[in-house]
Amino acid sequence: MDKHQLTVAAAPVMLDLLGRITPGDLDRPTPCGEWDVRALRAHLLEWGPSLEGAARKEAVPPGGGDGDVRAQVERLAAAWGEPRAWTGETVMATVELPADLVGGMVLGEFVLHGWDLARALGVPIAFGDDVLEAMYAEVARSAEQGRAMGVYGPEVPVAGGAPWFARVLGLSGRDPNWKSGGPE
Repeated sequence: MDKHQLTVAAAPVMLDLLGRITPGDLDRPTPCGEWDVRALRAHLLEWGPSLEGAARKEAVPPGGGDGDVRAQVERLAAAWGEPRAWTGETVMATVELPADLVGGMVLGEFVLHGWDLARALGVPIAFGDDVLEAMYAEVARSAEQGRAMGVYGPEVPVAGGAPWFARVLGLSGRDPNWKSGGPE
């Protein structure tokens, strides 16, 4: 699967999760640091416009989301579903970066934060192996920089033969056994 198809393939999973959130779920903790569901939704809205702009090679400051997180995810998937979004350089907020690196961040928003939401809501989540293999490569490529920036935590060891999803999560600093009350 080409990189531009990965975000399109991952988006429906995230959209389904976002559609499941009820007002009573907003204070539920997630595995993503100190964020609850409300803060994670706010993060998606805050950075969504910048990530969407980056697909078009436009500098868009964070913030300005319209409050409809599902519509933001749909726009983000459509923008990064264009092959040219992944080529050359782009601007993320005010920083120039390789476009495919930013595209990998978008995939991470869907896969990693999708898992965070699924765990908070107590529902299953699944992505195709092609999406997870690509996500693993993206996390491996940026893991040290991500840790230095506080985006990823320390690697969580997982068994060598673990499924792709567990390997992706462990490499990103997430405990694949996390659940709302702590690790299983």
